[in-house]
Amino acid sequence: MSGYTPIPQVTQSGQSNIGALFYASAQSNRQRIALVDGEKRYTYGELDERSNRLANYFLSKGLRSQDRVALLANNCSECYEVFLAAAKVGVIVAALNWRLGDRELNHCVSLVEPSLIITSEDLASNIDRIDAGAPSTLIIGGDYEAQLGASDAVFPDLHIDPEAGLVILYTSGTTGLPKGALISHRAMIARGLQFSSFLNIPDGDTFVAWTPLYHMVAVDQGLAHLLVGSTIYVVDGFQLPKLVEILQHHSMSWFVMVPGMVGLCIGHLKKLNIKPKGVGCIGAMADLIPRAEIAAATEFFDAPFVNSFGATETGLAPATGNYVAIGEAPERLPKRQSTFADIRLVDGSDNEVPVGTPGEVSIAGPTLFSGYWNNNEANESDFRGGRFHMGDVMRRNADGTLEYVDRVKYMIKSGGENIYPAEIESVMTLDERIETAIVVRKLDEKWGEIPVMFIVRRDESLTDTDILSLCEKELSRYKRPKEIYFISDDDIPRSTTGKIQRHELEARL
Repeated sequence: MSGYTPIPQVTQSGQSNIGALFYASAQSNRQRIALVDGEKRYTYGELDERSNRLANYFLSKGLRSQDRVALLANNCSECYEVFLAAAKVGVIVAALNWRLGDRELNHCVSLVEPSLIITSEDLASNIDRIDAGAPSTLIIGGDYEAQLGASDAVFPDLHIDPEAGLVILYTSGTTGLPKGALISHRAMIARGLQFSSFLNIPDGDTFVAWTPLYHMVAVDQGLAHLLVGSTIYVVDGFQLPKLVEILQHHSMSWFVMVPGMVGLCIGHLKKLNIKPKGVGCIGAMADLIPRAEIAAATEFFDAPFVNSFGATETGLAPATGNYVAIGEAPERLPKRQSTFADIRLVDGSDNEVPVGTPGEVSIAGPTLFSGYWNNNEANESDFRGGRFHMGDVMRRNADGTLEYVDRVKYMIKSGGENIYPAEIESVMTLDERIETAIVVRKLDEKWGEIPVMFIVRRDESLTDTDILSLCEKELSRYKRPKEIYFISDDDIPRSTTGKIQRHELEARL
């Protein structure tokens, strides 16, 4: 092969994009049901045609490669049409969180400067909250169908660089404004391949897209399922009656369960005396869920719990190759590094730390996002040395597994010792009397910083003496919280995406 120089068409033949791959999937599955959204049901052939029409509408509006379309809508089948149409012509979809306040919404829109906003009728009034300079609008349930009907149904068949952006998903900072994570066609294809591989997703599966379509799960896994001929049931949020009906009548490889819904879902199913038809695995983010709930959920569904670790910027890829066995309430949650994810744990100077020593996760690999939109400062910091630094601390065990420790920014430095709040919180939530435990830092003249704990009780008879007894049994003296406060769940400050705002709790001290 010495001296070989590939001609452009040879190089191009080795590339692909989400739009072309979906078009190919639709040709193989034209009569199979692709999307179910209430009374709406679309076959792959119909979804392909509808997304072609929307793609050609984009072109007729003058949108070209890497122009942005903002999507502000509740979960609906049209959201997937927007993603697919954009994928077919190289447009980027900025998926907006409709729960945002005016300041955050205006920031997210102005950050990406969209040429078009697509919104649903019930959210159209939110456009008025956007400052001057808002682009033209297409209303789902309004003129959307008319515009599709007037547009060409032919697949555009454009060459799109796999490194081109496909979607911008916003990551909620704990103190600052959201950052826009740009995810390319290459990353989305790799995420789909990894997802299908490590969760054993077969062709023609069923997927329930109930988590918001401005978040990673329903976007990443929804598109992955559409590439393998699955049927997606679109549900607008955590609507228990609809979820129960789907679970009762349809088997699936993975049913997404997130913190806060596990106990509610099981309780509702038991109350109705309903057993799911068949689920291969359940859940996500096991570190954030009480262990007793994990055990109860796996027993009820007769399915293991996905012991996942990932982020918007990486997809599920870093360490999702492990499960919690049926009926197990584990004290530890070791994770297996996923295939095709190059993970290294590093110290503050980016040197790899020894086995057993906590280090920040730095990652390279094909599922990785393409940086934060219009934020060079964050990109230069987080991608130092050509690897993405996640801001998460993990520890590698002697057997090669990885265990989550905490976020770098949450670490408490007390008297020269590093204290990770997640370790203390994990010990607390092993006790069934505790619903939520949150550990934050407080400045201290003697130690520099000390850990302080906020507790949401399941059992109101639980006292601070009980908490201290748990700490004395399970934690080294320097890790034990110096102050304990009991609060209600409603008192926990959260972002619009549900993340606990620790800095607001610290401000109360």
